[in-house]
Amino acid sequence: MKLRTVVLVILLVIFADQALKIWVKTSMYYGGHITIFKDWFRLYFIENAGMAWGWKFGGDFGKLALTLFRLVAVIFGVFYIKSIVKKEYHRGFIICVALIFAGALGNLIDSMFYGLIFDKGMTIDKLTGDNMGYVGLATMNFKGYGSFLHGNVVDMLYVPIIENKIMPGWVPFIGGQSFTFFSPIFNLADAAISVGVIAILIFQKRFFKEVPATATPTVETNAVESDEKHVL
Repeated sequence: MKLRTVVLVILLVIFADQALKIWVKTSMYYGGHITIFKDWFRLYFIENAGMAWGWKFGGDFGKLALTLFRLVAVIFGVFYIKSIVKKEYHRGFIICVALIFAGALGNLIDSMFYGLIFDKGMTIDKLTGDNMGYVGLATMNFKGYGSFLHGNVVDMLYVPIIENKIMPGWVPFIGGQSFTFFSPIFNLADAAISVGVIAILIFQKRFFKEVPATATPTVETNAVESDEKHVL
């Protein structure tokens, strides 16, 4: 696979991810949702200051550390992708790595720059540690709601396949309680990372197929050996 093909895959993922994030942030109110297909696929606008899938990571210091970690990982990813392309790894593996890289870079862009270019963003209550939304639509006017490396990641994809159902009473510990199957809200960058990782796990035997060792060739000659040479 050529490096330019890998770059094209990465650019397509980043473009789609950022285009959707910017549209959602400038067109939807925080906490608002739009039904796309019946009740199991919605755009649900939230932001998170932590890891993928809305996980949190240690307040402001944790967020800074996480952003720097993402930056280091992306820099390492550039060299790693160039290496596996040069070494002609399996095409499928290279595509998976490109998806993971694109996803990490997509969320890194949010963390690095969204706090600078948008005027409104989610904040964190220092007493409770809970996310706090904001009123009104955000605009891209470069006034900034935060500092460099302190932007929030925009999430919007919500796929509750089973939502607000009551767990049967016979189920231990959670019987009779309401539950939702697949409740995380994520973005295209998160999806790209997940698809890349899952595909590598599923197809690892195909991606890393061992090449059988080549047998040592036997060289035949027309030389005639005398039996006397083998007698001590």
